Amino acid sequence: MARPVTLFTGQWADLPIEEMARKTKEFGYDGIELACWGDHFEVDKAITDDGYCSRKRELLDRHDLQCHAISSHLVGQAVLDRIDERHKQILPPGVWGDGDPDGVNARAAEEMMHTARAAQKLGISIVNGFTGSSIWHMNYSFPPVSQKMIDAGFDLLAERFNPILDVFGECGVKFALEVHPTEIAFDIYTAEMALKALDYREEFGFNFDPSHLYWQGVDPVEFLRAFPDRIFHCHIKDAITRLNGKSGILSSHLNFGDSRRGWDFRSPGRGAVNFEEIIRTLNDIDYQGPLSVEWEDSGMDREFGAREAANFVRNLDFPPSGRAFDAAFDER
Repeated sequence: MARPVTLFTGQWADLPIEEMARKTKEFGYDGIELACWGDHFEVDKAITDDGYCSRKRELLDRHDLQCHAISSHLVGQAVLDRIDERHKQILPPGVWGDGDPDGVNARAAEEMMHTARAAQKLGISIVNGFTGSSIWHMNYSFPPVSQKMIDAGFDLLAERFNPILDVFGECGVKFALEVHPTEIAFDIYTAEMALKALDYREEFGFNFDPSHLYWQGVDPVEFLRAFPDRIFHCHIKDAITRLNGKSGILSSHLNFGDSRRGWDFRSPGRGAVNFEEIIRTLNDIDYQGPLSVEWEDSGMDREFGAREAANFVRNLDFPPSGRAFDAAFDER
């Protein structure tokens, strides 16, 4: 049976959810991955209004849309981050509060706990998101960075996320970290460090997104092979490198969409990610969850891209074989 093809609404939160649901079905998707911002899925209302989740389900049912996950990337970022003025533009006013960094960290952690409870009320078992990182700024080891300083970053992950994961466990919900630059885990080795810091808790795994691995030079297939039992959810997003000798992989403080960058995101199938091998490996590890398009391409109309991506993913996916191609020779 083909995996459901869904659309993540994080890049569409400027649209009201009623319009977004209609468009998602018109684009050709089986389901929708609701972002916890805009009015797509509002955690505070889900917690305080007993009818909120049932109304959200009615909306999705009206448009014949499945929902397998909600996503709390923005609030999750503030759990471990060293808070500064950038966070104000991505956080709900109640989480930002007066902007005092310790208070923001604490309120973000509390909101993540509420998100697990809200997911349970909606009947969802996966929350995708970020953790942030207190040590991302130490990624280039100068001034010299001691192992003690790196260890402290992972100790902080354990200190702040274990209580969050306790609530996830109570709710029967899993947290899927999108392994991503600026997070505590951004490649294979740091993902292993994060798992170890959290004592391999069953509530903690990954939202696999190959685009963030590819441009770093990490093979997304090797990530799947490293963590076959921790792939809770899968994003389909593409990327490309353009290393022409002028801008390097760190991209020169040039923002997404600038043609001078050393890399950028692309609509699925328009970049260099090897999705063929990814699907084969997802089959190998028996991943049965959705293939959720996270559409980001600064050079393409997003409605055109969303429609094209739905068709691309549907044509890309295929079931595994139950037998070897030459098995007939063994039957003689």
